[in-house]
Amino acid sequence: MTELRWWHVAVLGTTAVLSVIAFFDGRDTWMALGAVAANAVFALAWFLIGRRAWVSPAAGIVFTVITIVSVGISVAFVPWMSVIQVVAFPVLWAVSRSFRAAIVANVALAVAVGIGQFLSTGADADAAVQATVIELVSLAFSIAIGLWISSIETQSSARQRLVDELQSAQEQLAALSRDAGITSERERLAREIHDTIAQDLTGLVLLSQQSRRSLAAGDAEAADQQLAQLEENARLALTETRALVAATSPAALDDGGILPALERLAARFERETSIKITIDSDVAAPLDRATEVVLLRCAQESLANVRKHSGADAAQLALVATPRGTTLTIEDNGSGFDPASVGQGYGLTGMRERLALVGGDLELTSSPAGTRVVVTLPGGTA
Repeated sequence: MTELRWWHVAVLGTTAVLSVIAFFDGRDTWMALGAVAANAVFALAWFLIGRRAWVSPAAGIVFTVITIVSVGISVAFVPWMSVIQVVAFPVLWAVSRSFRAAIVANVALAVAVGIGQFLSTGADADAAVQATVIELVSLAFSIAIGLWISSIETQSSARQRLVDELQSAQEQLAALSRDAGITSERERLAREIHDTIAQDLTGLVLLSQQSRRSLAAGDAEAADQQLAQLEENARLALTETRALVAATSPAALDDGGILPALERLAARFERETSIKITIDSDVAAPLDRATEVVLLRCAQESLANVRKHSGADAAQLALVATPRGTTLTIEDNGSGFDPASVGQGYGLTGMRERLALVGGDLELTSSPAGTRVVVTLPGGTA
């Protein structure tokens, strides 16, 4: 309604000022009254019909016809009433539905004003020439200004559409980003649960089975040791679970970093499986925490595979870290398998996905003499 308000002011102000001047112009009273009446018709037509032209094409056509006729009559009574064109031309541009309709309306208005001037100034050849020249100039100026303003409006509409499309694209991108973040977090939690809680629960099951066999055999001392290990491992699993819920790094890394964490992992693995584990380490400087997390998770998964599939009685962990990269090698002396013929379970897939997130790589080789897993990470030393 802001635009209509200014059109109201323009139409009412212009017609009111011209009507007042007409009474003080010194012309014949009846001529002045005729011009004022025509102006009043134009103003009333705007407030009753023209203001509805934006929602009703029929109203725009009716208002255009009334404007052309009333302005022509007003000029026929008082020639300088042609000044009303400063409002009439723009308002016809505003209510027209297309460029063609606006130009036709402006031409018709110029003709009507020209005829009015011709009639009011004497109806001779000189008056005709004068009226024609004035209206041609007025018409050309009106069309030029109208086309310029219309082009600006078109460009503004196009820019607004682009802005709306950009905002829509940004909203869609934000939604996709949120969805991607949710998916990534779910995948991360799935890997963490598999590498921690699932492995801990597997160890607890094995220990409980060993305890049951010891009790059945009447070996109370062995059963007592196994129950103690069961309690210790359950506490460690609880600690890892709490760390996972708190979204922190593995609790095993809180006490000395990766090497002590690997030693504790190996000692616990030996107690649970009786598989001998040796650790070789060549770490020149402390590793950053992100690298330690990946290495520990890969070691946990690899040893879980040794326990479940290898049939080995010994395994070795070798950790080498330099400023250029970090390598963790896990080897066992089990029966091996054919990597090409065995479907890769979640463990290997999860390791590869975890390594891909940090630009790392996994190399797997296996033979009847054992299996070798090499985890390589870029950089690593803090």
